[in-house]
Amino acid sequence: MSDTVISVENISKCYQIGEFGSGSLRNDIQEWFRKKKENLNEIISNKNWSLKNVSFEINRGDIVGIIGSNGAGKSTLLKILSKVTSPTNGKIKGKGKIASLLEVGTGFHPDLTGRENIFLNGAILGMRKKEIERNLDNIISFSGVGKYIDTPVKRYSSGMYVRLAFAVAAHLESDILIVDEVLSVGDAAFQKKCIGKISELSRIQGKTVLFVSHNLNSIRSLCNRALFLEKGSLKYDGNVNEAIQMYTEGFLSDNETLPFSDFKTEEKSFIKVEQIAINNSNRNPVKLFEGNNSLDIEISGEVFAEKFVSFEFKLFDKDMMPLLFYSPDHYEGLSQKIMPGKFSLRQKVELPKQINKGNYFGSIYLTDPGFDYHVKFENAINIQIDGYPTKSGHVFEYRNGAGFLYLH
Repeated sequence: MSDTVISVENISKCYQIGEFGSGSLRNDIQEWFRKKKENLNEIISNKNWSLKNVSFEINRGDIVGIIGSNGAGKSTLLKILSKVTSPTNGKIKGKGKIASLLEVGTGFHPDLTGRENIFLNGAILGMRKKEIERNLDNIISFSGVGKYIDTPVKRYSSGMYVRLAFAVAAHLESDILIVDEVLSVGDAAFQKKCIGKISELSRIQGKTVLFVSHNLNSIRSLCNRALFLEKGSLKYDGNVNEAIQMYTEGFLSDNETLPFSDFKTEEKSFIKVEQIAINNSNRNPVKLFEGNNSLDIEISGEVFAEKFVSFEFKLFDKDMMPLLFYSPDHYEGLSQKIMPGKFSLRQKVELPKQINKGNYFGSIYLTDPGFDYHVKFENAINIQIDGYPTKSGHVFEYRNGAGFLYLH
């Protein structure tokens, strides 16, 4: 008997761009007259293919990492596999019950308490009441929000949402667990706890896990297989390290200058980022030279409530090994107060002059003082450094509230 639990055959997903094809005859007629000077065929063909002819099979017990740049089709693929949306073309065959965690707060009602939402979310995921009651204590304990379990979840932070939602999904008696990159909302300790739980689900319970994350170290340590998506197409299916190498090398070999985009803002966030500029440019790659390894970062956009905001910057080498974590606001308690309306936040990050020349990736985050992430711009900054080589070895330095760790 075959161990295949998911079979995907040539699936494609197409979305209509613009108002034409809105599903309303009246709106489409209005759009037609508004664009009467344009070619009708151009309007009709104004479509965006998020996925194009993707095929693969997943076996029972596999932990499969799905990687790719923003807009590669990763989240669309998970939504199709979770049956949240249907493919435009192609077929999907699956065996067993699926539990999915795709977006923060999905399946939660803001006016219900955490305890009540466990029963609501569990029912949406297909759990029977007795099954939920049997796992209730374990769910609450794993989530770490027991103190607030009888508080309406509209008062929860995004991190608390994710903790509770993951705890419910992880304790569902399912065969397949599908997890999008929402885990990056939680703090580092909870992310480590989740990764340990995912490994246990596969190793001990034999569950199949599909896992999307920008944290390539998590993909490397957790998954036994990886799918690399690029512009809606499946470019590679197989060894994790080879998939990661293809992903990073493909990004670094792109010689055209690309604008910074795809700022991921959490659904409940009070802030909207419109532009990120580094050294007065909003395009990749960011080039630094000997003796000038500083990044002048400017983030602009709109804020909808008076809040304190903290800035974080992370630097990775081409293999996605972490080299630098810079968070002066958190270390020094200097979160910046931002008022409602348009805002511009500036932060200077000094990289060590001794850092090896080469290609690096940068990530930018905006958080609140409780370490809940509101804006994430992950691994999307290509930094090219032409600097002085360092001596081999490990060096740790603490300067101006920032921790520097060099790995060679």
